Amino acid sequence: MAVTLPEATLAQYERFSLYNSPYPAHDEGCAIDLYPGTLRDGRTTAAPSPVSGTVLETRAVRAPSKPYAPEHDYLILLECDGPADLEGLVVRILHVDPSVEAGQHVERGESLGELVRAGFFAPWVDNHLHVGVRRPDQNLHRATGSLPLEVGVDVCPLAWDGTGTVVATGETYAVLDAPTHPTPGETFVGVRADGGGVLDGGLPHYDGGGVHGASQDGIVSLNGDRLGVADGRTITWDDVVVTANGESITGLSLFCARDADFGAKLICPDRTLEVGERVRVRVRSSDGR
Repeated sequence: MAVTLPEATLAQYERFSLYNSPYPAHDEGCAIDLYPGTLRDGRTTAAPSPVSGTVLETRAVRAPSKPYAPEHDYLILLECDGPADLEGLVVRILHVDPSVEAGQHVERGESLGELVRAGFFAPWVDNHLHVGVRRPDQNLHRATGSLPLEVGVDVCPLAWDGTGTVVATGETYAVLDAPTHPTPGETFVGVRADGGGVLDGGLPHYDGGGVHGASQDGIVSLNGDRLGVADGRTITWDDVVVTANGESITGLSLFCARDADFGAKLICPDRTLEVGERVRVRVRSSDGR
């Protein structure tokens, strides 16, 4: 059983990703990360609810130990009464310090609390809500087991030749000015795979990724560089290295976005890229071929 998240839900957020995560909860696209803010507006703390419904429970949960983040996070369980496609299902939400409590009814878009950065976050990951959907008869507390998700929006694939100029940087990442969103705010876009569809995931710093809008059984590539092998929409990355101007970096962050700040995001905690620097990104086999 796959659950479709309608446009009204996704349109509240600037970005989303089904696969850009190292955690098993995202395997096969069974969870989605919803980003209320953009890369350049700072790390927003707003946490609009993706659905309407009644709060079943809130609880603190343990997070992986990281030197830069607390070891606890929060889980919110909502019995959904809207949108219609999700009515009667239970929505699990992580990374929000709740301002709501059990028995309270919330409307879609209403604040659930304040976004938090727990040990689940890599340092280059922006604030977001982690969302999964389950039937009420399922185990609602274990990390895995949510239903596969579909997105009820068309994601526009943007051709990208792997080049761009650095327009923003953080301690662990750099953002390029390409590809450019043609109609900011009107539709979601992402980087186009050679065979069609939009790429999603952390290449190759997370184990796998996905492709939206086109089934790609078989080899998936970008600008002629082989990335991995797809089974339906899910991709297993090859043993590859992403390079920027010929030097290896941690990887390429791939997601869907509707904001004007969209551009390729390079994960490079061990390398400094300067604003204004021209960059060419390639993907190579780790053995140099």
